[in-house]
Amino acid sequence: MAKTYFTEDHEWLRVEGGVATVGITDYAQEQLGDLVFVELPELGKKLAKGDTAVVVESVKAASDVYAPVDGEITEANTSLSSDPSLVNSAATSDG
Repeated sequence: MAKTYFTEDHEWLRVEGGVATVGITDYAQEQLGDLVFVELPELGKKLAKGDTAVVVESVKAASDVYAPVDGEITEANTSLSSDPSLVNSAATSDG
């Protein structure tokens, strides 16, 4: 069963079977406004807790998304490259 955790920086971390998925909360996407660009991390990149994992840009601002734990990027949501608004419409699922 997946377990979801939240950070003070408005990121979420869903852990299932030893794999963690990270994103921003619905509150964070609301504060940013309409997202227009997401800079995805490179596969295989190793991150320490607190490192910048992703950069999101909205009509209001650019914001870093931080790694809530140490880990390695094994997969990225490539759908966000062509449709960053998925974060706005489904922050805790498809986005």
